[in-house]
Amino acid sequence: MESRVLSHAAAITAQPHLLKPTREAASCGFATMRPIGGAVKDGGNLIWGRQLRPSLLIEAQSGGAVVLSKREILRPCSAAASSPAEGSDSAGDAPVGFLDKYPALVTGFFFFMWYFLNVIFNILNKKIYNYFPYPYFVSVIHLFVGVVYCLVSWLVGLPKRAPIDSNLLKLLIPVAVCHAIGHVTSNVSFAAVAVSFTHTVKALEPFFNAAASQFILGQPIPWTLWLSLAPVVIGVSMASMTELSFNWTGFISAMISNISFTYRSIYSKKAMTDMDSTNVYAYISIIALFVCIPPAIIVEGPQLMKLGFADAISKVGLTKFISDLFWVGMFYHLYNQLATNTLERVAPLTHAVGNVLKRVFVIGFSILAFGNKISTQTGIGTCIAIAGVAVYSFIKAKMEEEKRQMKAA
Repeated sequence: MESRVLSHAAAITAQPHLLKPTREAASCGFATMRPIGGAVKDGGNLIWGRQLRPSLLIEAQSGGAVVLSKREILRPCSAAASSPAEGSDSAGDAPVGFLDKYPALVTGFFFFMWYFLNVIFNILNKKIYNYFPYPYFVSVIHLFVGVVYCLVSWLVGLPKRAPIDSNLLKLLIPVAVCHAIGHVTSNVSFAAVAVSFTHTVKALEPFFNAAASQFILGQPIPWTLWLSLAPVVIGVSMASMTELSFNWTGFISAMISNISFTYRSIYSKKAMTDMDSTNVYAYISIIALFVCIPPAIIVEGPQLMKLGFADAISKVGLTKFISDLFWVGMFYHLYNQLATNTLERVAPLTHAVGNVLKRVFVIGFSILAFGNKISTQTGIGTCIAIAGVAVYSFIKAKMEEEKRQMKAA
């Protein structure tokens, strides 16, 4: 910037009508400059908004014309020092925050916390079902803790609550209903069979998504995507035939969960909104909570009042029982929120690969945590299914990226 000012000093001095710098600017250490129409040209335009360097030229009044005195070293004022150094080539022009300086490290932390909270949730959730086998009630607790967390966050303004109108509410209700059904049926499966088997069956979710897109939405699915789903179907079938914990309740519930989450995706596309993801998920959780309460009361209410609570408290104690329910709900809400936040930070392909790896982590750690014995065929089938999901996710994400690039072009 110094070179630009020096190269056009003659042009500047030829403008007698320029204003004298204000006293405030002089005391601050920077000369106040107004845009000069036609005086600074040929590459010498001053770029407003950039932080000025310490070495500047001081304007002085001489004979009715503005002249430039010798350069002096000046200290920038606090206002200028705090402004962002747009386009600056020097790291010392403005302080750079840790989040901006190391974005890859921050994204990696998001992935780590997403995996960590998901694994902890699945393990703690299954431990609760081992002494308290009431998935409808536990599903309500998951959502209830999350809703309380959202309300407290809104109360303190982190984030600020986004207003919702009747039109948006009508769009979100179908999404929330499908979310509630998928969540409850997932927990019914978790309670009935091994966690690893539930996640293996839930690997079929991309197959249902593709089928819904083809036959319900009328969107043609390329043959490459259908071929990539063949290993998923074969792998899940192999794993199911020799799964030691297999029962029809767990298998059918996981399949219903897949269908519910598929319809949730369909309705989510219709409910696209400018509202941030944190607020959208909060509203969906609130609606889903009201959807889940009646079935829990009808299906499990009498049994809970008669034996459920008393039996659980006698096994682990009241304090641990309440603590487990609170933390499993907190982990459930946080891992879902982090999954959404991670998606906002990375490309769809990266998120798709991360989602596949997350399922691998959950299956592996659940087997280690509970010592589940799996047959060789179940292990091979699980690996084939996960590999198929990985290939499908890669192809799907590449297709979406090409569509975005075509639209941008």
